[in-house]
Amino acid sequence: MSDTTARPSFVAPLVANWRQYIPYLGFVLIFAFFSATLFNQGFLEPTNQLNILRQTAMISIMSVGMTYVLSAGEIDLSIGMVAGLISCVVAVAMDHFGVVAGVAAGLAAGGVVGLVNGLLTTRIGIPSFLTTLAMMGIARGTAMWMTQTKSIPILDDGYNWLFGGGNLGPIPVLVIWTAVVAVVGHVVLRRTTFGRRVLATGGSETAARYSGIDTKGIKMRVLVISSLGAALAGMLYAGRLHSGRFQLGEGDELSVIAAAVLGGTSLFGGSGTVVGSIVGSLMIGVINNGLLLMGLEYSQQLIARGIIIIIAVAISQSRK
Repeated sequence: MSDTTARPSFVAPLVANWRQYIPYLGFVLIFAFFSATLFNQGFLEPTNQLNILRQTAMISIMSVGMTYVLSAGEIDLSIGMVAGLISCVVAVAMDHFGVVAGVAAGLAAGGVVGLVNGLLTTRIGIPSFLTTLAMMGIARGTAMWMTQTKSIPILDDGYNWLFGGGNLGPIPVLVIWTAVVAVVGHVVLRRTTFGRRVLATGGSETAARYSGIDTKGIKMRVLVISSLGAALAGMLYAGRLHSGRFQLGEGDELSVIAAAVLGGTSLFGGSGTVVGSIVGSLMIGVINNGLLLMGLEYSQQLIARGIIIIIAVAISQSRK
């Protein structure tokens, strides 16, 4: 009798711990599948692997900010279009005032967008889904208006090297940016009071508020963090492609949310992992690269991406 009553309390933690490793196991299985099926197509070539890291860098960086937003019980649908807007802001400002002014203008614009999202969500009470959905259109329209739908070239070699186009030895600069953002994001979320308050706010806003946490302030800050992450991604897009374009980041919000949720961050708040979000981003990158090498058409790749998002939501709901 004692054995049967003790078994559930012993098994439950094991099951809970096992579920935490599902994203990592999924990544290994997907990588192994494409490695085996595309061995002769060069999937495992170092050049192709570095290409995957480059292509997923901006999604990975934005997924860190999205992890904070989702962990706090909110969502940011404007993140992709904000990246495109910032690439245009940087290109235009740099063309008139130089590199330093361009970078400063990009970060400032990202901060302002996040602040507006935060104020509308926390002070006026508009749900973040609607606030950021509207901001998505505003960001895209502003980028189109300020560039007249044209690509704005960036001719500064130093900027293009530092923000996306360079390599430090064999390592792409984009990978270094991703690693720095991931480490800082992980440490802040897991090792600081602010990170614990973000998770507490998303877990139960009422309980967090009664315990003395400024939940509105927390939500405003995570939305600013998300927009600053999008600003950095926009600058990296601009540096890699040597231009600012309003189309950059279009549709990225879906990939970013899918990456975060696939990695273990809950859509309903209270649970988030930066490391998991990076793994989720790499998982999507591996799938996209593998499908491309398999010869699938773009329309078929879009179908596969939609299926990934559905799976991500299903995993999130089951974990909740």
